[in-house]
Amino acid sequence: MKENRIMALPLEGVRVLDLTSVMAGPYCSMLLGDMGADVVKIESFPDGDTSRGFTPQIQGESYCFTVLNRNKRSLAIDMKSAKGLGIVQQLAKSADIVTENFRPGVVKKLGLDYERLCNDNRGLVYASMSGFGQTGPYASRGGYDIVAQGMSGIMMMTGEPGGRPAKVGIAMNDIASGVTALYAILGAYISRLRFGQGQYVETSLLEAGLAWSQWEFGAFFGAGELPGPMGTRHRRAAPYQAYRTGDGYVTVGANNEKLWRAFCDQVCSCPQWLADPRYASNALRVEHADALQADIEAVFVKHPTAYWVEALDAAAVPGGPVYGYEQVFDDPQIKARDMVLEIEHPIMGSVTWF
Repeated sequence: MKENRIMALPLEGVRVLDLTSVMAGPYCSMLLGDMGADVVKIESFPDGDTSRGFTPQIQGESYCFTVLNRNKRSLAIDMKSAKGLGIVQQLAKSADIVTENFRPGVVKKLGLDYERLCNDNRGLVYASMSGFGQTGPYASRGGYDIVAQGMSGIMMMTGEPGGRPAKVGIAMNDIASGVTALYAILGAYISRLRFGQGQYVETSLLEAGLAWSQWEFGAFFGAGELPGPMGTRHRRAAPYQAYRTGDGYVTVGANNEKLWRAFCDQVCSCPQWLADPRYASNALRVEHADALQADIEAVFVKHPTAYWVEALDAAAVPGGPVYGYEQVFDDPQIKARDMVLEIEHPIMGSVTWF
């Protein structure tokens, strides 16, 4: 007989003092909380985290704030007062991890920097997230996701060819910074378990965005290529983009010769494409992506998206529908994976959680 056991979360018993606000830092500390850490979030008094004012509001609570601050306890403190500072410093003495995303230099002025706190807690893992990093000519500047996306080159390679620079639809650099800080924290914590010594780790919105642009920077340093906007196309593979159908769009990822043959023969019933010299190799298909798109869409517009999704699946060619949010959360795969839950919030009542 198989015994069902509920496993302990990996960070149960780990204490996190969270001095972050808005998105990058709260996303990082939220994930620490999801893994079982006891997260105490310190908010400025009397206004609290800036994102508390974001809409939509339900029963006076911001949905945007709430989704980034689950699994946390919160305390509003005036850290500029002697009493407030003393409370935070006392909490830091028993913390395993401290996270902060003030402008560089602010925590030192407050007396909450790593050097000050580790004097009383040698095993402390301390993580800083900022706009541009703790050193360099821009260190003291404030940074937001839009600024980091622009300065990391991402906006110049996003959008449609010939269009204005475009921001990625989500706060990519914010999330990238939070994730980068997360694995740095976990690495430092593992090191502490092995060697008994805490560490200081830091990242920034700018650097985290740069770190996610691997192929683009490889092509730039390797061949001097300047990555420009390509819509939904891939720089190194075709067909690999979203194509218009009879009632919307469908994505196709036929990025090798086996998939290309299956796509032509089984999905589109267009074996003549296999004999077309313009499409004889992946590199040539990338070169002739305009013509390839025109040929594919001339076929795809004859049927709705659902037809092509089924055809792609039957041929084992990766692809899927292009959803709006009103469709995303109704998809059976999303439901089967419990990505969306209904929970009871103590103030907001019954809410949908992602």
